[in-house]
Amino acid sequence: MNLVIEFVVASLILLGAAFALLGSVGLARLPDFFTRLHGPTKATTLGVGAMVLASAVYFTATQQGFSLHEIAVMVFLFITAPVSAHLLAKAALHRSAPECSEEIDDAGK
Repeated sequence: MNLVIEFVVASLILLGAAFALLGSVGLARLPDFFTRLHGPTKATTLGVGAMVLASAVYFTATQQGFSLHEIAVMVFLFITAPVSAHLLAKAALHRSAPECSEEIDDAGK
């Protein structure tokens, strides 16, 4: 395999892992439901999207033809993640989920 393609695939995997890690940390550290919902739906979606794109680049480079399976998964992911986050937020508003009333302190005090 070409060195440039290997570099692109490795870069996309590292970028995807970094976004997934940031989304997971946001889910664990943020104070209430609405802010916790933001981390996985934004950062983790981009992380998984970058990893799936790396898979598409790899299989397109190593096999004959264009890899459409991964592209279909990525499109489905980018369509369903915001819709599911919207439905979760509407359900939380309907159930009057408690919101965080204090400011988020970056220093962890």
